[in-house]
Amino acid sequence: MVDKNRRSFIKTSLLASSAVLATGGVPLVQAGRNNTFKIGYVSPQTGPLAAFAEPDMFVLQQLRELTKNGIMSGGKKYSVEIIYKDSQSSANQAGNVTSELILRDRVDLVVASSTPATTNPVADQCEVNGVPCITNDAPWQPYFFGRKGNPAVGFDWTYHFFWGLEDVIGSYSNLWEQIPTSKTIGALWPNDEDGNAWGDDQRGFPPVLKQKGFQVVDRGRFQSPINDFSSFISEFRKRDVQIVTGVVPPPDFANFWNQAGQQGFQPKIVTVAKATEFPQAIRAFGDRAEGLTVELMWSPAYPFQSTLTGQSAAELVASYTAATGVPWTMPLGLKHSLFEVAIDVLKRAGGKDPEAIRDAIKSTDLDTIVGNINFRKGPVPNISKTPLVSGQWQKRANKLELVVVENSQAPMIPLQAELLPIKYS
Repeated sequence: MVDKNRRSFIKTSLLASSAVLATGGVPLVQAGRNNTFKIGYVSPQTGPLAAFAEPDMFVLQQLRELTKNGIMSGGKKYSVEIIYKDSQSSANQAGNVTSELILRDRVDLVVASSTPATTNPVADQCEVNGVPCITNDAPWQPYFFGRKGNPAVGFDWTYHFFWGLEDVIGSYSNLWEQIPTSKTIGALWPNDEDGNAWGDDQRGFPPVLKQKGFQVVDRGRFQSPINDFSSFISEFRKRDVQIVTGVVPPPDFANFWNQAGQQGFQPKIVTVAKATEFPQAIRAFGDRAEGLTVELMWSPAYPFQSTLTGQSAAELVASYTAATGVPWTMPLGLKHSLFEVAIDVLKRAGGKDPEAIRDAIKSTDLDTIVGNINFRKGPVPNISKTPLVSGQWQKRANKLELVVVENSQAPMIPLQAELLPIKYS
């Protein structure tokens, strides 16, 4: 069964009805292969990216309830079986478990999310083996170009929905212009798919920021995990860095932010992707979490609703917190939308033929809890973009809440507050 520590936040009453849910290939529902749609789900349940998987149990339990009587496709009723695999936050393991799903479990569809370290190896295995695949929660450039995608051709079997670097660069740079700074930015870009894409001199942050009058202090890529950021902090202080950005796993950023405090480095704005997206990650910083900013790819402020449950974003959040007793987290909406698209595709496919499922993905036009998903709109083949804003952790009623403070790239999502500079005691 799933390690007790990884699901301790789910209430006992919720887990009791999902006793068949397990990792290691144990399905949610057992049924005959010919009458069953088998969905393989790959997620980083353990390791440095485990925070992305916190909503998994809730989302899977919700889906189990919604599909317990089967779904109709091509005039026939099918059971839905989900086989849940742990990538262990490793690209190699993500590829290995996807191979198991394809070759041993004979799944009809693979879904995955949570950074290119998960989405890319999963999609690569599906592409090689001719298995339909849907992924999200990784910027589309690291996904598409990181897999050597050709915009003139695209891929045959693998599809992805999320925002792009153009959106996060636009949102971040507009965010940073809201308060006076030196306009000197310290970069924390690791040597991984995300870090290399975000720091790329052609497609990443540097050329756009230069055009907008920002100066980037980039000491080069670092290997994650990393324990000592002293050389970065020393350089940032010397160069009058007042804005820090990057795309860093939570454990690495915790090391950086703790050492910044110890060494008296006090930037006005800190906007670091991955690391500050999660309540459990920022909680460890105590008062020093207040004022941190991050891209906001989904929140209760999003004006969309689920095609599965009819819930608004705010209602989905309310049901999650009621069931789990923990604050909402951004991946909740992304994970939910992944299965919105998956179930919609299987219903429209008319059966288990792989090409029919693939074609149903390609023709998707669905208004989900994260926005409209339509893979025919691009910006390149196999990609659908979703809206992005930026948020800040601000204190409300004696607790920190992540509120929308910048919406230039997605004005349909309402602002909730103004950006505030970080306060230091």
